[in-house]
Amino acid sequence: MIKENQKILNAALAIIDAGICFLSMVLAFLLHFINYQGSFYIGINYYLRLLIFVIPAYFFIFNYFELHDSFRHKSLHAEISKVIQSNFVGIIFIFVLVFFLKEVHVSRMVIFLYGVIDSFLTSLCRFFLRKLLRHMRAKGYNLKHLLLVGWNEVSAEFYDKVMANRSLGYDFIGYVSHARVNTAGRKIAYVGGFGTLPRLLEQKGIDEVIISLDYNEFSELEAIIEVCEKAGVKSNLLPFYTKYLPTKPYIDEVEGMPLINIRKVPLDNMINSFCKRLFDIVVSLIALIVFSPVMLLTAAGVKMTSPGPVIYKQERIGRNKRPFQMYKFRSMKMDDGTSDMTTWGTKNDDRRTKFGSFIRKCSIDELPQLINVLKGDMSLVGPRPERPFFVDKFKEEIPLYMLKHLVRPGMTGWAQVNGWRGDTSIEERIKCDIYYIENWTLPLDIKILFLTVFKGFVNHSEEL
Repeated sequence: MIKENQKILNAALAIIDAGICFLSMVLAFLLHFINYQGSFYIGINYYLRLLIFVIPAYFFIFNYFELHDSFRHKSLHAEISKVIQSNFVGIIFIFVLVFFLKEVHVSRMVIFLYGVIDSFLTSLCRFFLRKLLRHMRAKGYNLKHLLLVGWNEVSAEFYDKVMANRSLGYDFIGYVSHARVNTAGRKIAYVGGFGTLPRLLEQKGIDEVIISLDYNEFSELEAIIEVCEKAGVKSNLLPFYTKYLPTKPYIDEVEGMPLINIRKVPLDNMINSFCKRLFDIVVSLIALIVFSPVMLLTAAGVKMTSPGPVIYKQERIGRNKRPFQMYKFRSMKMDDGTSDMTTWGTKNDDRRTKFGSFIRKCSIDELPQLINVLKGDMSLVGPRPERPFFVDKFKEEIPLYMLKHLVRPGMTGWAQVNGWRGDTSIEERIKCDIYYIENWTLPLDIKILFLTVFKGFVNHSEEL
């Protein structure tokens, strides 16, 4: 039933996309020539005739970018990105087509507007379609029925996450294992041992098999996969070492042998690293110019309200575990420089001046770190750097903590805009940091900066 439903959905998507192509071309023409009073060299009829070639081309382009495949596993962000890429290719195709048709009066602005409108309408359509399908799945329609092969800690976690989000549209037939096991109260049926798998797959109703074997059961893997393929049922591997893999594993190939990279870091790529560094330099220079009046007033305020230097330097651990001096406007009274090395700052810290409390609350004290960004010690966006004492402490207590040092530390980060700043859960902060490291893109950096400005500017917690 799932396969038949997917075919219907794919056909419906193709028809809807064709309709959006038509509507986008009409809207692009009307939008560009809405106030035009003269006569047209070519009218809207010519643009619509172009669609005889454009719509079939878009069908192949969308299929190439997998936009007519099931998006049960895809994020909306990834799908919208592919829609934009498809329209970019589509616009190039239209310009090439017009060149070969030798029509010099086709408006380039109309074609550009067509691409923008088609991207917007297609993305909007996919958004509402996802909402509709999730609502239907939550009601019990269009479910994909899964069979778990093996029961262990990993398969139990997978079961919990799927059942916690019913809108994904999955349901469990049960699990097979060598013997019935304690599922800790989970409502999943034991349907037999590994030997019953061929008989179970012969019955209709199982759409996919999730293979989750412990290391001592891996000798069964080849036979289980053969049974699934013989029955024509798709199988998926959920290995016991899943916790060591990134969310998006990257596979290298050496002489035809696949190698799974445990940590794929996009910023290891030279082009990505160059783009991020260039972005940091340009934006930090602009920010220094824009905020220079604020920084001058802050410097004067620090000097007038408390004796001592304006800039406070503190050792932090940066990329590749290298120490550096991080700059801040001083917000505390002068002391011997050691009292805060092994303690967190608190909201009512009596070492803090009244002016210092104000600039910390508004995060103005962080502005000198723009100098750190220009020097290359830090980035605008990245995991927040920590003091050596806490690095030594957390690396023994928090799994994966040291992975944050694979990239430059940032003035702000994914953890901070999600509320994990100051004296909050280190575990949750590290989860956010690892997500950022493994999923970095320049648009993600821009998104984090916007979120920092619009919802993270005022510091309701404390970060020393």
